Amino acid sequence: MDFLNIAKQRYSVRSYKKKTVEEEKLHKILEAAHAAPTAANLQPVRLIVVQSEEGLAKIGKAANIFGAPLAIIVCADHEKAWVRPFDKKQTCDIDASILTDHMMLEATELGLGSVWICAFKPDIISREFGLPKHLEPINILAVGYGEQEAADPNRHSQPRIPVSQLVSYR
Repeated sequence: MDFLNIAKQRYSVRSYKKKTVEEEKLHKILEAAHAAPTAANLQPVRLIVVQSEEGLAKIGKAANIFGAPLAIIVCADHEKAWVRPFDKKQTCDIDASILTDHMMLEATELGLGSVWICAFKPDIISREFGLPKHLEPINILAVGYGEQEAADPNRHSQPRIPVSQLVSYR
C-alpha cells in the first residue's frame, strides 16, 4: 500500500472487538514510533503501553478509549526536549504528535483501527501511572480491531477544504 492510500484509509475507530492485538503487530507499531523524526533527534517522548485490564481501567478514569484492548499513552519528556533558541518553544509536544501519527498509520497498514485521544484528564493519567513531573501525557492512542465498517477512503473530498485553500505559493 502506498502512503496516500494508508493516509486515506485511516479513520477514527470508536468501537473495538474484544480481540488482543498480536505482539508482532504491537512491535511494528512501536518500531514506527522509534523511526519517527524528532527535533535534534533527542527523542523526548516516552510511551506507556497499556494492555492489562487493570491498566485500561486506570486510563478509563481519565478518558474514554472506546473499549480498545490496547492503549499507548504518549508522554513528552520535558527534561530531554529541544528548545528553540529564539522564543524558547519546547518542541516535545510536536515530537509526541509525530510519533503518534507514525504509530497510527502503521496500525492502519497492519489492518488495525485506532483513535487519537486528546480529550482526557492528564492529572489523573499522571497520578494513576505514577509519572514523574517531567513526563507530561500528551495524548493516548487507542488501538485494536475495529467493530464498525471501515470509513470510505474517498470521504476526504467532502469535509475538507480544497487543497487550493490549504496551500499558498509565494
